Order: sequence, then C-alpha cells, then structure tokens
Amino acid sequence: MDFEESILKPILFSEILEKSFKKIKSEDNHREIKGIDYSIDFFVDNEPSGTKMLNLYGENGLFELIGLAKKYRWQIYDTSLNNFINLENPENNGFENHKSYLKQIKATE
Repeated sequence: MDFEESILKPILFSEILEKSFKKIKSEDNHREIKGIDYSIDFFVDNEPSGTKMLNLYGENGLFELIGLAKKYRWQIYDTSLNNFINLENPENNGFENHKSYLKQIKATE
C-alpha cells in the first residue's frame, strides 16, 4: 500500500512520545520506553516529519500507541501485516505473525 507523505502533517513525534510515557531510557539520540510487558524503541527527531518508525516489543505497547494515535489522530502502519491497523478494532495486528515466526525459528533449532 502506497501513501502520499506530502499530505501528512509534519510534527516532532519524539517530543510527544517523551511527554506521554514516564519510564524512558535515554542514550544519545536513542530512546527506549519501558512498560509492563513491552518496550518501544525510537530515535529522537531532528526535524518535524509526517512519519515515525518505531520498534515495538510486546503487544501491550501497541495498545499504548493506539491510545496516542486516537488522541493525536495518527495512523499506525503494521509492517508485519503490510497494512494500517484499524484503531477501532486493533485485535487484527501483526503480533500473532511475530509469535508464529518465533515458533518456526525455535522449531528449527
């Protein structure tokens, strides 16, 4: 699915993320949000952008991000699904694909 980045409103995502979470580990321009059964990694923005790449570990983190997405009118693109997540029905997300992938890796060991 292609989208036109020029229609996206440039913002400093990292500022919003840092203000929205209490437990953040900082090292240079890298941040790690730590929560119950999840972590979210990202790099600090140098300038406003219409998109932001995050590394998400744990499904609970996705639901935290969905809350922010609803508040700030963001969309979340799930690379595992190769599609946007329906914020009103987020149970269809790539976490199950990730768990299946891990099972395949462990089975071949």
